[in-house]
Amino acid sequence: MNLDLHCHSVSSDDSRATVEQYLKWIVSLRKKGYIVDGIVLTEHRKFDIDLDYTELSDKYDVLVLKGSELDTRHGHFLVYGVTKQMLNKIDFGNVKMDSIELMKIAKESGAIAFPAHPGRFGIGFCEYSDSDLDFAQVSIVEHLNGSYRSGELERTEKLISDKGYAGTGGSDAHFVSAIATCLTEFRTSIHNEQDLVSALNQKTFRAITLEETRKPDDVN
Repeated sequence: MNLDLHCHSVSSDDSRATVEQYLKWIVSLRKKGYIVDGIVLTEHRKFDIDLDYTELSDKYDVLVLKGSELDTRHGHFLVYGVTKQMLNKIDFGNVKMDSIELMKIAKESGAIAFPAHPGRFGIGFCEYSDSDLDFAQVSIVEHLNGSYRSGELERTEKLISDKGYAGTGGSDAHFVSAIATCLTEFRTSIHNEQDLVSALNQKTFRAITLEETRKPDDVN
């Protein structure tokens, strides 16, 4: 399955795309021969626990899951498998939270948290990875990100090479046509957030670009 693990809808304060607009775009990509199975909404500093996208997901036959992108003292972190237990323990709006504590609570709550766009200058995990802090809990980072600027992918790939991390892919889309530019290819079927957490923990995935999903028969 090919999932875009990092995107933002109008629920985030800096995005103009609706979830339905993303799904319509994915349908159009499929008609062009690309294989995109779903998206994970990772809204900034929040988790929309009461929003249900099942009807839209069924209408367009695109899996829609929910996660979050949180600000920490050590860069932005993506969180998947958010539970009520986790929401009760962490203030998602706290932009100065301790990432080490975040990862610990996520794991205890049946979720998972790891660095987003680590190579991003100024706010990426690369800025902190060689500090004296104990980041032993980190084993995954976001590898491919559709919003990287010049030099940021190279920083990320050096981090992955140096530390032996696994890497995911996500578009970091804030507008419609950016959705699914980068994806994570899973070797297992995923139907819900719990399946996603399990596959991430098992590291049965790799980061890919949209072009890599093109069906061979559709390649000129």
